[in-house]
Amino acid sequence: MTEQRRVLLTGANGFTGKYVRAELEAAGYTVIGAVVGAPSGEREVILDITSPDNCRRVMETVRPDYLVHLAAISFVQHADVEAFYRVNVIGTLNLMQAMADAKLSPRRVLVASSANIYGNARVGVIAEEQPPEPVNHYATSKLAMEYMVRTWCDRLPIVITRPFNYTGVGQAPHFLIPKIVSHFKQRAPMIELGNLDVQRDFSDVRMVAHAYRCLLENDCAGEVVNICSGRPYSIRDILGLMRDIAGYEIDVRINPAFVRHSEVKTLVGSVDKLRRLIGEVTTIPLEDTLRWMVRE
Repeated sequence: MTEQRRVLLTGANGFTGKYVRAELEAAGYTVIGAVVGAPSGEREVILDITSPDNCRRVMETVRPDYLVHLAAISFVQHADVEAFYRVNVIGTLNLMQAMADAKLSPRRVLVASSANIYGNARVGVIAEEQPPEPVNHYATSKLAMEYMVRTWCDRLPIVITRPFNYTGVGQAPHFLIPKIVSHFKQRAPMIELGNLDVQRDFSDVRMVAHAYRCLLENDCAGEVVNICSGRPYSIRDILGLMRDIAGYEIDVRINPAFVRHSEVKTLVGSVDKLRRLIGEVTTIPLEDTLRWMVRE
């Protein structure tokens, strides 16, 4: 192991972070996980990205060759609106400034944004050139973060990712697919959902982690890239897949409280640019992901 393979991974103890860590370590990287709260392993540091001093100390101590920045408020319906901007925008700014203050010259900085910035785009498949139309505070904070990060692109080799929806084992139960899977695993007679006709581009978290590693290893500084499968699924489609996997029909009831006023109706991404940057992308069929989640 060489010192040129040290990765500082923010959000390391989150859903995505655990898979990104596993992907990078399997490829021979030394991953230093930045976590909130007490570290659970040797290669972890405590990091509050809302603290400029804390960010500076961590950068000076770890001196990473790569930064993978996943830490964020990511639940769209999070109750504390101000936290979206404090964490997603100012927290990211603190990390960029801390790298500059520590006089680091990283090989790549990967910053995770979100496909939510596209909002209710009135096109079929969304490419990176699509003008953003955020419709909630989460998306607005991510778009503001993108604009802020771009002011650092002349000093840092940054790639911004826009992941569309993805899922897998370990995702929090308040997210849609884990909620549906858990109801079927428990053979619940009924489930309450919102709009069944919204369509999303769902990927497997393991594919997302693999794509992130490939972006660290390819020439993509200054790029903004979708992370997606290119295939939309409606909630009805997912219910149908789970019906076939579990072998029974669940009673679906529409709860008006779950129907968002600013609901993004269809969100499906173009995978063309990702392929140009990292080569062929091996997607995992959603049915396979669902079966994996049912088994675990």
